[in-house]
Amino acid sequence: MDRFDPWRRYRAVMGVLFVPAVVIFLVAAGVTWALNDLGLYDRGFEKYGISRATGIAPAGLHGAGAAIRGYFNSPDEPLVVRAVVYGEEREIFSEKEIHHMRDVKGLVRGVYLVGSGALVYILGVLIGGFAGAGASFTRDLARLLLWSGGATLAALVVFGAAAAIAFPWLFWIFHLVSFSNELWLLDPRSDYLLIMFPLGFWFDATMRVAATAAAGAGALIAGSAVTLVLLRRRDVASVGETLPRESPAGDG
Repeated sequence: MDRFDPWRRYRAVMGVLFVPAVVIFLVAAGVTWALNDLGLYDRGFEKYGISRATGIAPAGLHGAGAAIRGYFNSPDEPLVVRAVVYGEEREIFSEKEIHHMRDVKGLVRGVYLVGSGALVYILGVLIGGFAGAGASFTRDLARLLLWSGGATLAALVVFGAAAAIAFPWLFWIFHLVSFSNELWLLDPRSDYLLIMFPLGFWFDATMRVAATAAAGAGALIAGSAVTLVLLRRRDVASVGETLPRESPAGDG
């Protein structure tokens, strides 16, 4: 009977869960950054001519974006966004839109929670790995990160190709899966959520998330590859130092 090896069991479990945890963390980090980047909002407002479409000045749109970001990151309810629309200050979102944003806020909090959980697991693996195996865990970690980066890039390539071909359909499916009601079925002629954030805005934001996650994955792959090469060279050098040297010709 094989002797029980807890470290082997630990590495097996770690290998199964670590890779998806890194993928989830990279995507969640990209989503979190995009949601909180007012520059992304402002560029979208300018690109799609939202000031002309809504009658809200760029400064008012910036303030609306800041209010939405603040709403996602606070316990305050309901969402209140006031702006000057064609010279008249008023609340820009309807009751239906406000209730839908409460659902969106729950989804955003879910992204924060899942991303944080993935990060906690990753850190737990690092702490447990180095505590159990010491510096020798560096090689295992580099391999895991290399696989994680590769898995992330592969998933992003598939998703990116699907989004480029059928983003409206994917966006529709996302709403069907994410929300249990039909509050998200808004009128693009009158509901400011759709006027301010058209489909093109969401495509750009999605590509931004994908690019951020891809950059993180690329950094993991590069760092891991360099680490493995350096460890390999160190091993070769160590073996060379331990080999017996040949005696000079003619020695007795």
